[in-house]
Amino acid sequence: MTTAPTIAVVGSGPIGATYARVLLEKLPDARVVMFEAGPQLTDRPGASVRNIADPQEKERARERAQGPQAGQYRAALGIPDSVVAEGMFTARGGTHLLDFGGPGAAHTAQFPAAAASTNVGGMGAHWTCATPAPSFSERIGFIDDDEWDDLIAEAERLLHVRHAAFADSAISAAISSLLADGFAGMLPDGYGPSTLPVAGDPQPDGSMAWAGADVVLGPLIEAGTSEAARFTLHDLTLVRRIEHDGGRVTGVTVEDLRTGTHRTVPADLVVVAADSFRSPQLLWASGIRPAALGRYLTEHHVVISTVALDGERMARLVSEDELARELARRALNPADPVGAVNRIPFSEPGHPFSLQVMYAENPPFPLDPAHPAAGNRWGYVNMGYGVRKHPRVEDGVRFDEGERDYRGFPNMTIEYALTPAEEAEIAQATALLRRAAGALGDFVAEPRLLPNGSSLHYMGTMRMGAADDGTSVADPYSRVWGYSHLLVGGNGLIPTANTVNPTLTSVAIAVRGARRVAAELAGN
Repeated sequence: MTTAPTIAVVGSGPIGATYARVLLEKLPDARVVMFEAGPQLTDRPGASVRNIADPQEKERARERAQGPQAGQYRAALGIPDSVVAEGMFTARGGTHLLDFGGPGAAHTAQFPAAAASTNVGGMGAHWTCATPAPSFSERIGFIDDDEWDDLIAEAERLLHVRHAAFADSAISAAISSLLADGFAGMLPDGYGPSTLPVAGDPQPDGSMAWAGADVVLGPLIEAGTSEAARFTLHDLTLVRRIEHDGGRVTGVTVEDLRTGTHRTVPADLVVVAADSFRSPQLLWASGIRPAALGRYLTEHHVVISTVALDGERMARLVSEDELARELARRALNPADPVGAVNRIPFSEPGHPFSLQVMYAENPPFPLDPAHPAAGNRWGYVNMGYGVRKHPRVEDGVRFDEGERDYRGFPNMTIEYALTPAEEAEIAQATALLRRAAGALGDFVAEPRLLPNGSSLHYMGTMRMGAADDGTSVADPYSRVWGYSHLLVGGNGLIPTANTVNPTLTSVAIAVRGARRVAAELAGN
């Protein structure tokens, strides 16, 4: 291009942040304008609310993640009652249900736990920061291994991934050892129990400063940098429509939710990175409707339980002094209950699942003082097995032009069902969860399958593909088929059946898309 490009990014989570950063670093004359429908929760844009020490302040930030629906915060945000809907019921902390039971709610009876975050940083302000890399069939087949490894490495750099977080924890090492004994002979080399990679920065006191979209934005939000001078973030600004003419995208029309006013922002490139439901909804509302849009919805179903660690087994591996040091270190950061995270990763063919084992001194729910495991000095683990969903066109979200949601968009109905393939793997995962529990201690909560949508990891609704054959929305570089200078980003692009947390994968995909479009805009 002969003129400095203007790039509009819809959504401020880790994926939108990746596009903004890579494009500004590779295009020294470009300008990025980012739009976010929700409010900024923290002084540093996109920071994780997990890092807020004060419990009341943390809870207020999570409530505000309901964005323009955050009833009691409307006045503080300067939003008139006339331009917002009623408040939403909170699902998990920092999220709101798509089907909140009020006027304009989505229809999610078959996917009842479907939820979203509406705030600067998106779900990245609330996520667990788990960043395992996909493997075996979870990888995307049309990206070769060498490039994939490079993309994953860059995604890890942007997210501040740590492979050895909590690696000095004697408790963590003991849990890993017990699991290795319990699964001996079952797992391939390199895919046994290990420390789960997480995104964040270790602190001198042994705690973690958890990563949000802020670490991805990096120089874009640091005063005095070249990138910051060319980056603008508008919160409480809803993108109403992607403007296009003859297959070429020309900009976006946005609404200022504080005033209700609309304006059109010209752009040379538009990146839509809201989430796996609202991104396809925006494309649909804009008249951009590839056949696969909204279809092939997947997540990873979760079978969870809680186990009290067995004192006799733990004492063989952890000394009293090591336990005391562990508890003393954890006491420095009581607001963050996770002391260590172990895993057994996905591998094929024998273990096509992902197990995460989170250690804490206390169970994640109140335990009756009379319970035999109450006050267990060795602590507890909350364990979850991730089970894949095999992509089907029948699963997905449909949009209804005749019914409007609370924001005035075509309303959503999610269609979703487990097939015998998923049910069989859920049964296998449940048996394996019992095996893991048997290696570690005794159940405090028996294994149970969480409702559909509980993972918050929704994939496939804008899936990428190698050919424009009606089964994908975007090409291998995240460009929407048939539209010039329109890219999509996020978990919705993942076309494979996955059990791992998808953020690292989605950031890697975004790096690939950003590199390619930057080269095109630079004329290379």
